[in-house]
Amino acid sequence: MLASCSTTSIDDYANNQPALDLHHFFKGSLSAHGVVKDRGGKVTRYFNAAINAHWDKGIGTLEEKFVFDDGEIQYRNWTLTPTSKGYAATAGDVIGTGSAQVKGNAMQLDYVLEIKYNGKPLQLNVEDWMWQVDEKTLLNESILRKWGFKVGSVQLVIVKH
Repeated sequence: MLASCSTTSIDDYANNQPALDLHHFFKGSLSAHGVVKDRGGKVTRYFNAAINAHWDKGIGTLEEKFVFDDGEIQYRNWTLTPTSKGYAATAGDVIGTGSAQVKGNAMQLDYVLEIKYNGKPLQLNVEDWMWQVDEKTLLNESILRKWGFKVGSVQLVIVKH
């Protein structure tokens, strides 16, 4: 019964293969394809994204352009900076600095994202999990929370070209 209350840890994936090497996977041209779900699990939006990724002196940059099914376009540029525990992650719509850890085939990233909701800014806590399934494919699941309650999620696949 106590095990059912435990949370998933990045250590759970330490021995999984293929090992996720961010410098190798996030290099060059990638695409992402996914859905946004509300708190009940209903898909509310679909999107495709183009990602240009590169590294300079150990610091990674992911330039993302999202195109949603309703025509909205969003841009997000991530910077990944190595730290003693993983990576510090920043982007224009991320409040403060996120923290990422990589072990085995997985990456776990926590950050606060500011979005527009009903025309007003809204800050969401994001728990982002990524799993590399083969040389060119990464699955991603993001849980969106406000005041500790799940308010939505994002599922996507990233393909390396």
